Amino acid sequence: MLKKISQKYTNKSFWSGKTVLITGINGFIGGNLAKFLVNLNVNVIGISNNREKSKFLKHEDLLRKIKYHKIDISNYKSLQKIISTNKINICFHLAAQVDVNIAKIDPFNTFESNIRGTYNLLELLRKSKHIKSIIMASSDKAYGEYDIDELPYQETYDLRPIFPYDVSKACADLITKSYSTSLFKLPVITTRFSNIYGPGQLNFTALIPDCILANLGYRKFIPRGNGENKRDFLFVKDVCDLYMCLAYNLFKNKKLTGEVFNAGTGTGYTVDEIIKNICNLENNKNIYNYIRKSYVGKKLTGEIQHQFMSYAKLDKMFGWKPQSKLNEGLRETIDWYNKFLKKYNYKDFI
Repeated sequence: MLKKISQKYTNKSFWSGKTVLITGINGFIGGNLAKFLVNLNVNVIGISNNREKSKFLKHEDLLRKIKYHKIDISNYKSLQKIISTNKINICFHLAAQVDVNIAKIDPFNTFESNIRGTYNLLELLRKSKHIKSIIMASSDKAYGEYDIDELPYQETYDLRPIFPYDVSKACADLITKSYSTSLFKLPVITTRFSNIYGPGQLNFTALIPDCILANLGYRKFIPRGNGENKRDFLFVKDVCDLYMCLAYNLFKNKKLTGEVFNAGTGTGYTVDEIIKNICNLENNKNIYNYIRKSYVGKKLTGEIQHQFMSYAKLDKMFGWKPQSKLNEGLRETIDWYNKFLKKYNYKDFI
């Protein structure tokens, strides 16, 4: 195991003037990360597909501060043009079809985006003379199903997914590993994080934004299961901080190439706990009681039952751990939605 490395990863002196590519910048995490980086004088190049739903970049006044390209990363030639004409130093690969439900009904396009998109990007970066650090976003779902007494997931666990989204992330994971070997020596780290929540998440089929919509009076919340399945959640600000930590340290130390890092809280929460906390924060006992009654007879299908992650390896190597408490993160997220949804119709994002 490597020794702890410098944690001075938010220094403007390091980031200022560097060119950073963020794939999936129009998404929830990409937009938040861009917000961090532009404040450090980074030259941010963003890629997103043409199916534009997110208004986060516009809402946060980021579009004028970045170079934004609408392309699909599964299109090799379009991606090649951007990478060949820019001296990219660091890349955060966040672009993906992230909706588990969409993957169930449209596995083909999920595979195109998550698998082809990944090897297109890595193959092009392999030919770049300027790239020093690549962070590839995989997922806890790449591990597949493990019994709850075997959790939290460990980085050494086998990948054994079966559902389309989970398989797509595991495939991208293995492709990334191949590029990190002595054969290609591409400086890349793979991250497998738990569910991420916070301001800017506009996938309203996800648990937390869906439940917040109900609590703000926009629509009813319909649970997919009985509330007993366990999930883990990281606040988006902690995730952005961690991405910057990993990118910085890989830039400084190529011995990190090929490493995999899990991140979560270490214990997770039942879906019912998350719902109850949101309802309590908004003083909506009636909504919570309605949802509880809706659990009856529900069984989760086509998804992993229980998932939670540890940050032990990150703590050991970098002294990193999540800083945000759940209810603090939920409160900030609810307040952000309150402002955002006064300006935009949530139905435009479904």
